[in-house]
Amino acid sequence: MLQLISATPSPYARKVRIALAEKKIAFELLTEVPWNQGAMTAQHNPLAKLPVLLLEDGSSIYDSRFILDYLEWMYPQTPMLSGDISEKLLAKKLEVLSDGVCDAVVLVFFERMRGVNASEEWTARQIHKIESGVNEIARLIGQRQYAVGDSFGLGDIAVGSVLGYLKVRFQAFDWPSQYPALANYFEELDKRPSFQQSQPYPQTITDKVV
Repeated sequence: MLQLISATPSPYARKVRIALAEKKIAFELLTEVPWNQGAMTAQHNPLAKLPVLLLEDGSSIYDSRFILDYLEWMYPQTPMLSGDISEKLLAKKLEVLSDGVCDAVVLVFFERMRGVNASEEWTARQIHKIESGVNEIARLIGQRQYAVGDSFGLGDIAVGSVLGYLKVRFQAFDWPSQYPALANYFEELDKRPSFQQSQPYPQTITDKVV
């Protein structure tokens, strides 16, 4: 059986969890805090980053985008990407935007952990990326029920994961009020069993990170 090393707030790991659930692929969830000493993540990913998919032959695949590509190629049932090139490119664009917003949120989170030594300029740059990224996501999705085309897929996984992450790590950004259509889209998306079963929540980091 496949195993997935995950952290509860991680939007990157959540993308993989949702894809596995939507494709109905059995897996064992291994949850840890990758920053803490003794974490198994570094044993299976030289970059020591989550998520990591452990294959049945003992090898590992890491980076959420690569894992999702692997699942799409190896488990083509219930595809998460359209066969239409334009729709496939739009889904990938939304994934890049969503991951970029997540990256910026992570940087703000750890920068603020530096307390009085935190850089206001650096933080402001990251917040601009977050706000600009969500604005573009809202523009691209518009009033549609799904992010791409007329069915659930990778674009929804990526966008749903970043919007859920903002609720956990960046609540000061009231994006639902600014983008009501995007809020309605997310509200419906969040009702899916794959989303309900992978709701993010904070973990306690015990080791010094910054």
